Amino acid sequence: MAQRKGCLIGCGVALVLFIGLIAALVFGLGAVVDVAGKTLVDPSVYEAVKVGDQESDVRDRLPSGETFVKDALKDGGPAEPAGSACSWYLSSADPKGGEEMVFRFCFKDGKLAEKVQYAMK
Repeated sequence: MAQRKGCLIGCGVALVLFIGLIAALVFGLGAVVDVAGKTLVDPSVYEAVKVGDQESDVRDRLPSGETFVKDALKDGGPAEPAGSACSWYLSSADPKGGEEMVFRFCFKDGKLAEKVQYAMK
């Protein structure tokens, strides 16, 4: 009887661990999909917008960019223009030479003041 109880407890623990692993995988997949939907920009969008374009017109073409990877995208980029508000995005193109490209759009006085692309380090 004691052996049977031990086996049942072991099976129960294994089941709980399995369910926890599945939940972690689902959460991780959800986080990746969230990042992709909020930070990926097609290079054609980057090329199409021009310095001087209205901020609202440019932002209408961009995803929100508000994800937990935002701070990582800021690292390694050039200095931000003084007095501007910038947004960072990943290129949806395949990485070149193993490096992801970052697009940065900076706005000032309701217009696109600067756009820069650089390799993420």
